[in-house]
Amino acid sequence: MESNRQKKIGTVLQKDLVDILQGEVRKNGIANLIISVSKVNVTTDLSIAKVFLSIFPAEKGPEILEGIRSNTPLIKHDLSQRVKLQLRKVPNLLFYIDDSLEYIEKIDRALAGEENPIENRDLLAKRKKS
Repeated sequence: MESNRQKKIGTVLQKDLVDILQGEVRKNGIANLIISVSKVNVTTDLSIAKVFLSIFPAEKGPEILEGIRSNTPLIKHDLSQRVKLQLRKVPNLLFYIDDSLEYIEKIDRALAGEENPIENRDLLAKRKKS
């Protein structure tokens, strides 16, 4: 369970990372790309922050994530300039793709299609009585 301190630091990092990443997208003139920071988890010793990104369109996700990971030192430097009055030390940043929205879309597609277990009860696994 996260402490209040971890949650506060995660929130501060999330807000500033959104500004940094979306600012870079705008500054480089990249169209049709949205990067959102969905969650930041900070370890108990405050040394590592796991940053979960939602990237739209999802097909560009792995390519964009690789670019972000290769620029992590620059992102951390920009972040340190923004939070220097709030944090003594900026945690190391680890970036991951948040695929929860894709998971929800898969469920929606399954429910809308022929493989809908609610409408077609034959798809449900039969319970075995022992």
